[in-house]
Amino acid sequence: MKLFYSPGACSLGIHVILEEIGKPFETQLVSTRDGSNRKPEFLAVNPKAKVPALQRDDGSVLTEWPVIAWWLAKSNPMSGLIPIEFEAETRCLEWMDYLCGTVHPQGFTRMFRPGNFARDAEDEERVKAQGKALAEGFLELVARQWKGGDWLLPSGYSVADAALFFIEEWAVGERARMELPPKLKAHRAAMRNRPAVERALKKEGLS
Repeated sequence: MKLFYSPGACSLGIHVILEEIGKPFETQLVSTRDGSNRKPEFLAVNPKAKVPALQRDDGSVLTEWPVIAWWLAKSNPMSGLIPIEFEAETRCLEWMDYLCGTVHPQGFTRMFRPGNFARDAEDEERVKAQGKALAEGFLELVARQWKGGDWLLPSGYSVADAALFFIEEWAVGERARMELPPKLKAHRAAMRNRPAVERALKKEGLS
């Protein structure tokens, strides 16, 4: 397998999952900051111009964070990264969809890429502030809806935790500088104590 990633992007969560599984995989750097994701070489892999993308052993490519995470977990059941019970698996998918489909684009993309939403350059600061307010509200909702212990789901550690982790890393980073709710702060600390997370961060050159 080969993971196409950009350091610190949402692809970090998939990198963590691959490290948790422990099977051999390669990584291919595709920096979204310098526009490498829009170069012909990567567009031939993923015409959506997005990371993560996962090239499987048969050469086929999967895109979209929740789908990649689900496929990795289901095709590696020994890893225990997705609940076996149907309702718990459904809740896992629900959280991944919310984190990747709402919290990420509606909150953090507004902060990190305000030009995608602003009327003009002068409007960008308003968009950033809107994104931060939305992100804070989204994360408070996650904390209020928390039903697990150390991990997001009552059934235990799962791919949903990897999705929440990249969001938490963005929240406390230099571009957002947000204060995480206590439950999420504890979750981020628990994630950073996992060897798989340590390896993924080190390989991406992140502290």
